[in-house]
Amino acid sequence: MIVGATKAEDDRYLALALSLGRRGQGQTWPNPAVGCVIVANGRVVGRGWTSPGGRPHAEVQALAQAGPNARGATAYVSLEPCAHHGRTPPCAEALIAAGIVRVVAPLEDVDPRVEGKGFAMLRAAGIAVTTGVRAAEAAQDHAGFFLNREQGRPLLTLKLALTLDGRIATATGESQWITGPEARRQVHAMRARHDAVMVGAGTARIDDPSLTVRGLGVTRQPVRVVVSRRIDLPLMGHLARTAKDIPVWICHGRDADPSLVEAWQGLGATLLPCEVSGRQLEVASVLGALGTAGLTRVFCEGGGALAATLLGADLVDELVVMSAGLLLGAEGRPALGAMGIDRLAEAPRLDLVESRIIGPDVMTRWRRPIA
Repeated sequence: MIVGATKAEDDRYLALALSLGRRGQGQTWPNPAVGCVIVANGRVVGRGWTSPGGRPHAEVQALAQAGPNARGATAYVSLEPCAHHGRTPPCAEALIAAGIVRVVAPLEDVDPRVEGKGFAMLRAAGIAVTTGVRAAEAAQDHAGFFLNREQGRPLLTLKLALTLDGRIATATGESQWITGPEARRQVHAMRARHDAVMVGAGTARIDDPSLTVRGLGVTRQPVRVVVSRRIDLPLMGHLARTAKDIPVWICHGRDADPSLVEAWQGLGATLLPCEVSGRQLEVASVLGALGTAGLTRVFCEGGGALAATLLGADLVDELVVMSAGLLLGAEGRPALGAMGIDRLAEAPRLDLVESRIIGPDVMTRWRRPIA
């Protein structure tokens, strides 16, 4: 144990563990992105974070780096250590075997296989356990994993790149590029921190996007998700040509043409049948299918109709707006499709959490209000 460890020291080292865990966001699904720091006599002797694909876990990596220095040390972990046997033994057992004498973690894992069992295992072995440190920050970091386990859906971030007058393209559909290169690089960094990038069928047809992370050297590209009830997508487009190399998942209606389902499967895509509501896919069903497939964090980049539907269904957890200093007028394409709102009281309201200048553009981030 750190002799005379203070609340400030616990806070500082757990902040480091959380920052390490964020390095794995977008890479570890279906597992949470966890960070771990081993501290002995006031010195960091081991660090680790969950590897791409979810294995090895953060604790195992940090313990391997610490080696014999782990005996008598404190482990700072950004989520309760796992307590169940899967492809690897429980991390709680690894901490016990290494001689860790104290564990500081912000909160319990909501996965029913853990849910307090990891802390109980540590305490039964005589290890002191401190919880509650930076709990709110950890809950935000793990929000996607928690939503997957508790509601069966991933966290959804919606990104809009628009003009000062709220347009995302000219009347002819030209949209490249509304924002500058600095903002676009920031978007690639955001893609990298999500398990999947999602667009609607219209965006896939008009823009023929690659939806990949470029210029950042990621180990694991995000899944490319297209929401298309009838799978009316170009079979010679970029997504089709690269489906065998980088995952493409198509969320479609159960009434889609079976020959198109077969064609896309032949190209290497994964087809996810979803429920239909009226003339559109039911977005709750779409997110449910993605959650069942293991996704915890999804980054939606349009288009306007899909964005409006997600907002109307109260399924947007975070909204990122990249605003550029140009104007397109009423004939430009609006950022959002029709939402059927007659009164201000019916409109979704979000809380501003960040505002930042990026090159010539402004980025704002908004979240759903805490109930």
